[in-house]
Amino acid sequence: MHRPELAAAISEKVDLSVEEGQELLNIIVDEITLALSRNQNVSLIGFGSFSCQHRAARQGRHPSTGQTIDIDACKAVVFRPGKKLKECVNHRAEYE
Repeated sequence: MHRPELAAAISEKVDLSVEEGQELLNIIVDEITLALSRNQNVSLIGFGSFSCQHRAARQGRHPSTGQTIDIDACKAVVFRPGKKLKECVNHRAEYE
């Protein structure tokens, strides 16, 4: 499912126009992004949690040439699925 399809599904479920569904989805994504940029964790109970993780600088290899390259330190976004999402994906329960 892509962003427009998700926005359409949201608008159908809450009886909004497609444009309002897109706006609602944009607000949610923007708020999650803003919180992560401030080093805040975002927890959606039952669905999962988003957090930032520091990755140290390291050495890597270029896959086609095999040449050693330096990889800079950075922050990475990590998503950990919640119990309910894991169960649903593994066909043990319905997600509601």
